[in-house]
Amino acid sequence: MTTDRVAIVRLERPRANALSLAVLRQLDEAFQALASDLPGAVVIWGGPRIFAAGGDISEMGGPEDAARFVKAFRSTFDRIASIPRPVIAAVCGYALGGGLELALSADLRVAGEGAKFGLPEVNLGLVPGAGGTQRLSRLVGPSRAKDLVMTGRQVNAEEALRIGIADRVVPDDEVFSESIALARRLATGPSVALATAKSLIDANFDQPLNAGLDAEGRAAVAMHHTEDGRAGVKSFIANGPGQAKFVGR
Repeated sequence: MTTDRVAIVRLERPRANALSLAVLRQLDEAFQALASDLPGAVVIWGGPRIFAAGGDISEMGGPEDAARFVKAFRSTFDRIASIPRPVIAAVCGYALGGGLELALSADLRVAGEGAKFGLPEVNLGLVPGAGGTQRLSRLVGPSRAKDLVMTGRQVNAEEALRIGIADRVVPDDEVFSESIALARRLATGPSVALATAKSLIDANFDQPLNAGLDAEGRAAVAMHHTEDGRAGVKSFIANGPGQAKFVGR
């Protein structure tokens, strides 16, 4: 963890950061540790060449192996998605199959200009099993998700930005620094409000509008009882926007 409370989770498995069961277990353990000692924000970084090429096909010998992988993917990516802090995927190169699904479990994705995203499972006679049909469709809509899943095609960074997979596109050699800068900005923000906003969006996205609005209204009122909420309002009145110092309570 950096001094500014940004945690960096680094994927480093030669040659293509393939997600083996061991790598998934290590990812799960890393986010378990982060959940017990929360940082301000998290960056998942695959390095300057490739984010992650997907699940390690060499370990998938049949239905029993596939079941173990699906279980590991589900528990690990759910843990990443549920941590009450902003999570940023810093994507250079390929994010394919399970690699894209890992990026989808983050809150935001910063992509390099040379990044490629795709779900190639159909080309193996398979379907995504770690969020490719579910998280992707909630992010880009069902029609675009069907296009990517059914064709197995890859999209470049420009298209990924246009359809909503990527949130920012920068030169490849700026992906890590841009991701860290964004994480630092979020890490200094009101952590209770950020965690609440993340939970409201994730928990209510597929709920009826009225139920989501009710939850949002209750949370908006509750924020005024926090130290950060009170400090933010007081600072705005006295000094204008962007001057408040938050303590995370």
